[in-house]
Amino acid sequence: MRTIADLGGDLRGQRVLVRSDLNVPLDPAPAGASSGRATITDDGRVRASVPTIKALAEAGAKVLVTAHLGRPQGTPDPAFTLAPVAERLAELLGAPVLFANDTVGPEAQRIAAALQDGQVAVLENVRFNAAETSKDDAQRGAFADDLAALADLFVSDGFGVVHRKQASVYDVASRLPAVVGGLVQAEVEVLRRLTESPERPYVVVLGGSKVSDKLGVIDHLIERADSLLIGGGMVFTFLKAQGHDVGSSLLEADQVDVARGYIEQAAARGVDLVLPTDVVVAPEFAADATPTTVAADAIPADQMGLDIGPESATHFADVVRGARTVFWNGPMGVFEFDAFAAGTKAVAQALTQVDGLSVVGGGDSAAAVRTLGFADDAFGHISTGGGASLEYLEGKTLPGLAIVEESR
Repeated sequence: MRTIADLGGDLRGQRVLVRSDLNVPLDPAPAGASSGRATITDDGRVRASVPTIKALAEAGAKVLVTAHLGRPQGTPDPAFTLAPVAERLAELLGAPVLFANDTVGPEAQRIAAALQDGQVAVLENVRFNAAETSKDDAQRGAFADDLAALADLFVSDGFGVVHRKQASVYDVASRLPAVVGGLVQAEVEVLRRLTESPERPYVVVLGGSKVSDKLGVIDHLIERADSLLIGGGMVFTFLKAQGHDVGSSLLEADQVDVARGYIEQAAARGVDLVLPTDVVVAPEFAADATPTTVAADAIPADQMGLDIGPESATHFADVVRGARTVFWNGPMGVFEFDAFAAGTKAVAQALTQVDGLSVVGGGDSAAAVRTLGFADDAFGHISTGGGASLEYLEGKTLPGLAIVEESR
């Protein structure tokens, strides 16, 4: 796969379109606020995008950044403007960043034409254009033509979207000479280590709400991992598969047989599939709900499980600390509520103590470690793409990577 290094060290005079992932969480602007703009609550994806943008600018390129934010349904929506993201990017770069209030319209064309060597501009939310996510190849292609007309080269650096066949991710890479940026390159290198040559013991920790969201990754990694630890809401489907009552806990009844199959498959392969022995329950899903710790096989009918219990958290952490390679995707409980965050915090803390490669698989896991006060550099790698990471680990072809590999 071609990288920025293949472009050479001097990019003066070259307009480079960079597809970044700037899809940050926002707090809406307060009613009556003078700016009317939302506030970024986690700038992790912006910070992760800086090295590639900075490297291109320092090489003299005229850098045009395109990205999406939220799900604006193919039409402009002030709630999802990239303007505050452009402002934060400028702060992180320590240099002015221009902002176009459209993506391929008159303003974008004017700014692209006027950019000087080493300057950076951000184009307005690419998903303000319905063609970006269209299933119609011709519509996406026409929009990609407009994007490509703004630049001479394309750099794919939004790992969080490389599993999407979208105009700014896929189609534009067939219209311009294309390479991957440093962020995508680093993500792929880490994920290859997880699938092709992991140091052992290799531990996979999966959480989150649904078994159905993790079927592919379990299928693929149960053949490779030494231990598979299951927590979060998905664990109750596994407990049900063992014949235990789970009270009012989250349950995917149609996945119980699937979970039972994984338990049997792990046993047959010699994989240590670890489920909680205790859980923290409450009568309702609420931050102020009264927590109680019960055995995993004795959940009361009127209670729901909202975290793994302290005994389980200690055991999970011990297994993680003893690994040489760990991949974690999905919180162990409702980490947003203090009373149900201990399991997730214990796993996160253990990952910081791994003597080897520790990978936080993006999405809610990345949000959890930051919410709980952990620094990004405490882990070997924090992925910027939860869905893309999982699909890669499932062995799927990611369109945004495949098209760059084919680029001229």
